[in-house]
Amino acid sequence: MSIPKLSLVNRPSAQAVTVIGAIPGKKGVSLQASRDTSALSKIAQTLDISGAQDSFTTVVDPAHPTKVIAIVGLGALPLSANSYRYAAAVATRKLLGTSLVAFDFGVNEQPSIEAIAEGAALGAYSYTMYKSTPEKKTPVQQVEIVASKKAASSLTKPVITAEALSLVKNLVNTPPNDLYPASFVTHALAAIKGLPIKSTVWDEKALTKDGFGGISGVGQGSSRPPRLVKLVYAPKKAKKHIAIVGKGITFDTGGLSLKSGAGMIGMKYDMTGAASTLAIIIAAAQLKLNVNITAWLCLAENMPSSTAIRPNDVLTIHGGKTVEVLNTDAEGRLVLADGLVAASAEHPDLLIDIATLTGAATTALGTRYTGVMGDADAISHLVELGQAAGENFWHMPLPEELRAYLNSDVADIANVKPGNTAGGMLVGATFLKDFVGKTSDKDDAPQIPWIHLDIANTANNAGSAYGFTSAGPTGVAVRTLINLAESYATA
Repeated sequence: MSIPKLSLVNRPSAQAVTVIGAIPGKKGVSLQASRDTSALSKIAQTLDISGAQDSFTTVVDPAHPTKVIAIVGLGALPLSANSYRYAAAVATRKLLGTSLVAFDFGVNEQPSIEAIAEGAALGAYSYTMYKSTPEKKTPVQQVEIVASKKAASSLTKPVITAEALSLVKNLVNTPPNDLYPASFVTHALAAIKGLPIKSTVWDEKALTKDGFGGISGVGQGSSRPPRLVKLVYAPKKAKKHIAIVGKGITFDTGGLSLKSGAGMIGMKYDMTGAASTLAIIIAAAQLKLNVNITAWLCLAENMPSSTAIRPNDVLTIHGGKTVEVLNTDAEGRLVLADGLVAASAEHPDLLIDIATLTGAATTALGTRYTGVMGDADAISHLVELGQAAGENFWHMPLPEELRAYLNSDVADIANVKPGNTAGGMLVGATFLKDFVGKTSDKDDAPQIPWIHLDIANTANNAGSAYGFTSAGPTGVAVRTLINLAESYATA
């Protein structure tokens, strides 16, 4: 659950398992390392090692017959930092049970070194909190990255980034009987301790008093009341302000619009947006980024009971807009509406929400591309940063005609269009857009640049691990959004 110790070395420790890279080519595989690989190349050709991504082989080191060398595929040329990040994660995952691993890919550039460190840490992730007996094979405990003495690289950022993803995965993996709105708050406050982050917490009484009707409404069916957490990181010289709103449904039964039994399995993941929002602001503070960040964690448990909201109930969102609830299983957009209005009141330069919002995201984009909607320029920047981080984002449209789907006879807007199965991801984002405020209090001010990330399809990997994407919670978008915050700090 914690990341391995990372260090830079000029040569691997004697007790380390050394990992070198393999690259496929027309004339066979070529090996990449700072050491002489001629003898290893003959072995690689004999074993028909491919060099493809996700390939991994261990061989006896011809120079030291008592030692093992690991050969991991770097994929086809041209190589990038992502090639090394991906391969390093594969290697640490495959070397489960090995205490010390040394990566010798023969690279000295800072982006590549940081990518190796980050990938190695991500690949070593394991969650065993609820295992009654220890695992027979423990994750890699120490990672060495072989580089020349001239390589002037810092491992601070990859360590902080890997810890951010570990925090997200740990929270998401926690079972819902132990992670609920109040306990989530406890985790969040513990995580920011010692950092220059200020916190404000609304309990159920304060939420009602201050008019957060979306969060209050969704949470009123549970015996474990809702919460709203505002976290503020505000360095004195910062010129830009980013607000991030995270969906934090700690368990989603669907409410009175009850999910099927099978459909409820995995619904502890519905708080991934809030966990990601928490991790991003913590990483920004640890990196001392010169940008203001405000994080809003919208926390509730969506349960069916005699006190739960009903279809046709009308909720008043923070700021006064009313919503007719036509499906209680479309609850994420209700809690986000409160958060978006509150965040908009401070007129940030960029407003982001991140949520496991719609099952339609999987239908539209599969499981490896995150749908992004909102401001075109901001999304273009995000997509570019995602490509550099090895994360895939796809700019989806927000057709104006979809807003009419959400007209209500009794309220300002409805939360769904009953019976509609088309463009569900786009309809969800269209609802949220109604709650994004303006850049100032002037009537003619434009809307705040806004990005909506629907991570319902990418937040959890139900299949086998690949590259730096683990099985289970993935921490998707966290690394890219940390890089986005960094870009605003230097703007």
